[in-house]
Amino acid sequence: MRNTLLALSLLAAVIAAAPAIAAEPASTSLRVEVGNRVSENLPDIPAELVESLNQYQNTRGAGFQGWLNDGSLLISTRFGDTAQVHRVSRPLGTREQLTFYREPVRGAAVRPGAAGNGFVFSKDAGGSEFYQLHFYDIDSRQVSRLTDGKSRNEGALWSQDGSQLAYSSTLRNGEDTDIWVRGLDGEPKLAVQAGGFWVALDFSADGRTLLVSQYIAADDSRPGEVDLATGKLTMFPIDGGKAAFGGFKYARNGKGVYFVSDENAEFLQLRHHDPATGRSTVISGDIPWDVTAFAESRDGARLAFITNEDGISTLRVVETDGFRPLELPLLPIGVVGGLEFSPDGGRLAMSINTATSPSDVFVIDIGQRSLTRWTQSEVGGLDTGDFTAPTLVHFESFDGRRIPAFYYRPAGLKADEKVPVLINIHGGPESQAAPTFNPSIQYLLRELKVAVLVPNVRGSSGYGKTFLKLDNGFQRKDSVKDIGALLDWIAAQPGLDTDRVGVTGGSYGGYMVLAAMVDYNDRIRAGVDIVGISSFSTFLANTEDYRRDLRRVEYGDERDPAMRAFHEEIAPLNNVRRITRPLFVAQGFNDPRVPYTEAEQIVSAVRSNGGDVWYLMFRDEGHGFAKKPNADYFGAAQVMFWKKHLLGD
Repeated sequence: MRNTLLALSLLAAVIAAAPAIAAEPASTSLRVEVGNRVSENLPDIPAELVESLNQYQNTRGAGFQGWLNDGSLLISTRFGDTAQVHRVSRPLGTREQLTFYREPVRGAAVRPGAAGNGFVFSKDAGGSEFYQLHFYDIDSRQVSRLTDGKSRNEGALWSQDGSQLAYSSTLRNGEDTDIWVRGLDGEPKLAVQAGGFWVALDFSADGRTLLVSQYIAADDSRPGEVDLATGKLTMFPIDGGKAAFGGFKYARNGKGVYFVSDENAEFLQLRHHDPATGRSTVISGDIPWDVTAFAESRDGARLAFITNEDGISTLRVVETDGFRPLELPLLPIGVVGGLEFSPDGGRLAMSINTATSPSDVFVIDIGQRSLTRWTQSEVGGLDTGDFTAPTLVHFESFDGRRIPAFYYRPAGLKADEKVPVLINIHGGPESQAAPTFNPSIQYLLRELKVAVLVPNVRGSSGYGKTFLKLDNGFQRKDSVKDIGALLDWIAAQPGLDTDRVGVTGGSYGGYMVLAAMVDYNDRIRAGVDIVGISSFSTFLANTEDYRRDLRRVEYGDERDPAMRAFHEEIAPLNNVRRITRPLFVAQGFNDPRVPYTEAEQIVSAVRSNGGDVWYLMFRDEGHGFAKKPNADYFGAAQVMFWKKHLLGD
């Protein structure tokens, strides 16, 4: 829950932004509607720009989804306009496409055991995020919808024998996210309806009990166990009274549970507890970083886990008898996800994404200590050897705290050769920017000679729970001050042009763009706000009902008069007189998180103040741009914006 990274479907669809020069105020807007696209004040995109972007926009990655019983892999990749589920039967073998939808397909969960050969997947309509679960029968190639078509459903989890499916749904009242359990035949039954946001974590071996958790905030989850026959919910004690929890699973050898928690610790640690003996073990206690994921072999003999070490993944595998570490082959330096043992426990599959290559699927043979690549994703014919990896830097903020950032600098330049710079701010805010592959950043570096800085301001995950909470409530503007400190750092670098600095960001990062343009208007040339918050008061009033209480924990409860007054004080919407530099706002009409009204009101307000605003909205998108034609158009428009306002072309 804490790391939404790889949150990062939004950032993957966003062309990194660069600074801009002040332009003449626009008193009127030129509105153009083409299909589902609405644009205002955007110029025509020249053919030569489309051509120069073509290779970069035709890169693709592959993400591991699960092992099938025959030893083949399910992966997610895009051959058309959206990501779909494919099957790969051998290393670097043909990708057999299984699903064919206009909307992206997400979260394939393979049905285990001999109950049936298939998987559950989810998809929504137009980016609404009201996901519906479907079952794909591989033998018959038939698809059946499992949910009602209206509620929001997610987190599909199979019992160990494949006879039961648990998932989270807003079906009961549209506001609370309960846990439901069903077989493929018959009606779903409520397992947990205690109010709030609940997720299913693991079935017991006999399928009679289910580990569950209530998510309150990034630093507050509450695990428990439900008896599926009686409905009795037993909550587990939490050391210290409050903690963040990650995964929570029954040990396959029948001895207790494995879980991730930061109880009485700064970081999320992998732990084992055996209630029969009362013994608890902190497996990752000597590692001062968060454990982001873990997986157990079906026979219970091995345990694999990933730690996030300053944005870079480290994989470890241990034997569960004594937690002795096993030797592994060397992995590419990057971000690892999608961890799962093969049915026989002898192999471990995962996705690996690096700064200079898109996600691909790899398999480790534990006994042979060998790494085999199963997919080789395309990079538009570009030479990956020419891609630039970032350097991890730190800068000191207003309170003396060191803030990390990934610094990309165009290759082949002298150290003191000044180049424009773009600050790219991640969303969340409880997320973390990592050095993953971004073709848009590579385009800026190689074709436009623009440097890129990707900071992890306070409030980011991955640096301990103290750092995570530093921007909550009334401390909201402290994260904006971190951007001010980064501007100071830029000014001190001989190779960066302090007069040509731009900011871009999506979701909460979009709020940070607007807030930085309010507070540092004279130091920023232009900004690109993607699905960003322009007022916390209106955002909390209009976000979907199932999200509101979750966001109040992070941003503050607007029902409290003092907090509402603070929200009004810091809202970029109420401070537009201080934004005089060019702004580009991009939005999805169906966004359930940050409603399109957040974009339209800031566009209107800045224009009323005489500001120059480009506005782009897609009626078939939500929180980010998941369809390739839309993402490509936005990418080209954004490059034009930066070329005009940053580079002066």
